Amino acid sequence: MAGLLPFFSVLAASLLFSESFKRLNLPYVTALIVAGILIGPHSPIIGGGLTVSFMYLPFSFDINPIVPDETIELLGSIGVVFLMFIAGSEVKMSSFRSLRKDVFVLSFLNGVIPLLMGFFLGYMFGYGFFPSLILGIVFISSSIAVIIPSLEANGLMHTRLGKDLITATVFEDMGSLLLLSLILQKFTQKSPIPLELYIVIVVVLLFLLKKLIPWIQELYYFDKSGKDLFESELRFVFVVLIATVLLFEAIGMHSIVAGFVIGIILSDTIRGKVEEKIRTISYGLFIPIFFLIVGMQTDLSVFASLDALLLPAMVVFCLFVSKVASGWSAARLVGFSSREGLLIGVATTPQLSTTLAAAFAAMSLGLLDNALITSLVFLSVVTTFVTPLGIRFLSPKKEKSKS
Repeated sequence: MAGLLPFFSVLAASLLFSESFKRLNLPYVTALIVAGILIGPHSPIIGGGLTVSFMYLPFSFDINPIVPDETIELLGSIGVVFLMFIAGSEVKMSSFRSLRKDVFVLSFLNGVIPLLMGFFLGYMFGYGFFPSLILGIVFISSSIAVIIPSLEANGLMHTRLGKDLITATVFEDMGSLLLLSLILQKFTQKSPIPLELYIVIVVVLLFLLKKLIPWIQELYYFDKSGKDLFESELRFVFVVLIATVLLFEAIGMHSIVAGFVIGIILSDTIRGKVEEKIRTISYGLFIPIFFLIVGMQTDLSVFASLDALLLPAMVVFCLFVSKVASGWSAARLVGFSSREGLLIGVATTPQLSTTLAAAFAAMSLGLLDNALITSLVFLSVVTTFVTPLGIRFLSPKKEKSKS
């Protein structure tokens, strides 16, 4: 029972902070990261331990920071896999059936320009080739989980702009995770498979899984009905997810990429109560623990001086400039108005799932230092807060209300 107190503290912190931030209309993810920072080993309040005493009372108690143990780290690792699985499941394969040239232009320019900007920024701050490349890859991605609710709230989800934006963002996320997978495969040393053969094996496995999983699913559910059908389907998804992650890890693919891939494969087959149950379990337990661990591993002391603050400021600035400029330019090329182009550029700025998962993976391999990790956490917090406000301001409904 020794590990029960840290586990309870983590769950209690996620509950209290998320509810407090919800009342202040602040993002849920921000609440969890801030909670992790405040209760973790780098906490500015209890980092070195804190003794609480009461006036006129003969007793006191110590408050010590929470250091993630093996149990919490395991739950956090499961959380990041589920986070990427849900991100992948939001990519419906049916949306690729009517692709237009516009989508390729949007995804290419909105991916390549931020990639180059991030890579150049890393080199400018003295990072080597691979850390700079990881920063560039992070700049490619955008958070579907932030974009979709913002588009729906402003009536843009089913417009040409909304459909092109979502599909292009999916392509960017898939491209960033593919590049990240190649880098992580080089450093994990889990498999002696050469890079060229590794790519071929991954493509073949994806094709086979896309064909086999629905067939296995139908075979498993043959002549099943009633209440047991729902419970079996939920267990089936869990088993398939974990089995696929283990399979891809065996050939050197990182678990975060594997989780995203299996989410895409199952995106058109998990619906209704099963999808809701997976989200409930994931966001109710595993994913909050992952975000808390991200906060616990965030060391704000690396920015103790004004000079040190330049790195996170430049990371945020360069991400916004590269995403907005490339999104606007690509949108204008494919026929959108200037205002719509600006909206597309702003909408592609949020950094959440892929950014934090990439930072988590790169940190575990020692590829990024504390300053860059903390800058990426800061980037996620800022962009997930600012982007919905920008979409709301630039949406056509806002423009109509003014006229």
